[in-house]
Amino acid sequence: MLPESAAGNSVSKAIHAIWTFPSVVFSAFVLAWAAESAQFLVSQALALAVLAWLQTLPEFAVEAVIAWERNVPLITANFTGSLRLLVGVGWPLIYLVAAISARRRGLSSPGGPRSDWGASGSGRGSGQEAEGRFFRTIHLDREHAIEVMGLVPPLLYFWVIYFKGTLNMIDSVVLVMMYVVYLLILRNVPPQDPETLHEISRIPRNILSMTKVKRNLVITLLFVGGGAALFFIARPFLHSMLGIAVSLGVSQFVFVQWVAPFLSEFPEKVSAFYWARTVKRAPMGLMNMVSSNINQWTLLVGMIPIVYSISSGGYAAVVFDDHQKMEILLTMAQSILGFLLLANMKFKAHEALGLFGLWFIQFVRPGLREEITVVYFGWAVLECFLALSGRKRLVAFREFLNLWRRHSLGRGLLPRRASD
Repeated sequence: MLPESAAGNSVSKAIHAIWTFPSVVFSAFVLAWAAESAQFLVSQALALAVLAWLQTLPEFAVEAVIAWERNVPLITANFTGSLRLLVGVGWPLIYLVAAISARRRGLSSPGGPRSDWGASGSGRGSGQEAEGRFFRTIHLDREHAIEVMGLVPPLLYFWVIYFKGTLNMIDSVVLVMMYVVYLLILRNVPPQDPETLHEISRIPRNILSMTKVKRNLVITLLFVGGGAALFFIARPFLHSMLGIAVSLGVSQFVFVQWVAPFLSEFPEKVSAFYWARTVKRAPMGLMNMVSSNINQWTLLVGMIPIVYSISSGGYAAVVFDDHQKMEILLTMAQSILGFLLLANMKFKAHEALGLFGLWFIQFVRPGLREEITVVYFGWAVLECFLALSGRKRLVAFREFLNLWRRHSLGRGLLPRRASD
């Protein structure tokens, strides 16, 4: 997966982009259709969790190869770069695509502007808010509180990893178990309301109109086929893009931290933007990205010590130096801020612009990482102050508890008693 330094080799690899790039795009669309259909059979969040895992197979492959080579600086660069790209570029681009689509369609709050969730926090909105011809806000649905809150456990646990400065097999067990519990919670969330069928695109709507057996078979084949295609295309796709990057003189570290993660996350960006362009499905596109964040904070990072130990021939911990810990702290600061911004179940224009701006500064001026970390934490403290002063309501906590009670989300997390 890493540069092989031969210029001729790089050019020949780059030529493969002619077929690998469209193949990845098509596979991403196939998986998006599967997830869009599956949300009416299982919860949307569970469908997106499966989708996010399939879409990030290329990223898992890249990280596994680097972990196998036991190159700790590049291990850290890849997973931190991947996570920062999701929040700093992926989330803002979802807003941008939705805003451009809203402007082109001349949307102005269909059904009237949505209230600020009201005292009861009830109602499923249009997923967006506009004033005149200016798109202001992506509104999340109630069920999205589960994905938003799903960011909390791994971010809290990562403070342990940061302070001890190592990543070992015990951390792997804890992180993977967090993801398993997350999936068990999602399993108990009900599917989407059939009344919203008219909002989805033509292909998923046609799939759902099939008989039960045929419908389930088609959805399964789309997931399996799209995932398998991505798995086999991932290596030549990354090599072809690597060839282009090397031909353009991109350094190995920059490639591993920014270019490789951007390319390996490309499938999920395609499907997320596909939903965002319909405006009403923009929340689903944003949650696709959040699902990937959870996936990578848990499964991706949890995989690293396992591969690292196997390559070492026995139990071995990944040890981070001060520079690598700084990279981890910066990534944590950004994700903590991202969580707080979504905790009111909205994603606004200035938030998207701020996240992208801070990412762009650290991209062009890597030496300002410490200053950017301070800015992230400062902004996060401001969000907490606004919440404590009552100027901003972090309704994700309340909505999550309501969903927990209403749908017995804890069912299945503990073994049943004999009397049950």
